[in-house]
Amino acid sequence: MPQVTTTDGVTLYYEETGTGTPVVFVHEFAGDYRTWEPQMRHFGRSHRCVTFSARGYPPSDVPEDAHAYGQARACQDVVDLMDALKIPKAHVVGHSMGAYTALHMGIRHPERCISVVAAGCGWGSNPGERAAARQACQDIAKLFREQPIEAAAEQYAHAPMRLTYKAKDPRGFAAFAAMLAEHSGPGSAMTMLNLQMERPTLPELEAELKRFSVPLLVIVGDEDGPCLDGSVFLKKTVPTAALLVVPRTGHTITSEEPETFNRAVTQLFQDAESGNWLTFKRYLQE
Repeated sequence: MPQVTTTDGVTLYYEETGTGTPVVFVHEFAGDYRTWEPQMRHFGRSHRCVTFSARGYPPSDVPEDAHAYGQARACQDVVDLMDALKIPKAHVVGHSMGAYTALHMGIRHPERCISVVAAGCGWGSNPGERAAARQACQDIAKLFREQPIEAAAEQYAHAPMRLTYKAKDPRGFAAFAAMLAEHSGPGSAMTMLNLQMERPTLPELEAELKRFSVPLLVIVGDEDGPCLDGSVFLKKTVPTAALLVVPRTGHTITSEEPETFNRAVTQLFQDAESGNWLTFKRYLQE
């Protein structure tokens, strides 16, 4: 079983495919290493692609100590994974929870990032809804802590922002829900309480985001209501950001519309690797 050990002793399961410029995929709360299969197959033809399960998500370790979870630790796990695999620099592609981690990679470790993708990013960051978001985190953690994982997964999978996926692709949605039902209830609960609930909001990161220097692609579905404002905020705040809004698409965007997602990310990779991501801005300034 391919695995690496982090600097605090947690074992992370990973998979990789392909050769070339590295790409590291960072999954969402309801996902794991399998979330990125449409991207691993596509980008594995041209890049060295790595996907992994975060701590709290089997077959990675599920630490029992709540202090083992958090946004800073999630970011460090990506660094530890890259170090163990001897990857000095990579495209870092994150979705939802993973998008926050990808942003933190760009903020804390820009020298390790060729580019950053933040897909479905922004849940819980609206200042006017912060109290409600924290309560939602507590409710979700309680759901995963107290209910059988199959029941918790069934309820969580049917959040309104995911129902476009079910409507378009019932078979794909069923596979997503089945994957979620194989997660760890305690690991999910501790991730929600100690990472999701306690991470800084996007407005709290504004000063650092204004200094963001890595090419950034923000992708969001127009039916992903909780993430629309945050995605627009990133576009307005980050000087290197581009924004793609995908119509009739919800939160599970990497699986719901993989061709659209992959096409946009392919262009980012090409422009970032060639140094042309901001060519038009330089032209406008001349």
